[in-house]
Amino acid sequence: MAHPDGYEAAGELLRALASPLRIAIVTELGAGARCVHELVDTLDVPQPLVSQHLRVLRGAGVVRGDRRGREIEYSLTDQHIAHIVADAISHAGESRPAKRAGRVAPSRPEQPDAAPPAARAG
Repeated sequence: MAHPDGYEAAGELLRALASPLRIAIVTELGAGARCVHELVDTLDVPQPLVSQHLRVLRGAGVVRGDRRGREIEYSLTDQHIAHIVADAISHAGESRPAKRAGRVAPSRPEQPDAAPPAARAG
């Protein structure tokens, strides 16, 4: 059984990743270290926004910055984080067809006892 501290740490990691732009940044950094201007060009978002999200990721220990002359090169602290994000993207893509068809897949299996009392009495 996982230790409660592990749950807390996982929650902090997932909160740090809870932004489409931060997910995109982690995906890019999973392919290799990048400077802010490279992320700005690749993701086509303003530099202050990229810097703001990098601060969040750095504060959560997801990325680190290493000075390279006048620039800071960002990289993942652990490549495993890129795999977590890739799995989340893949899983989210698997549930897309049901949503596009106007149906939302149930979040949990239906339970026989979940029917209203009137429906069970029949």
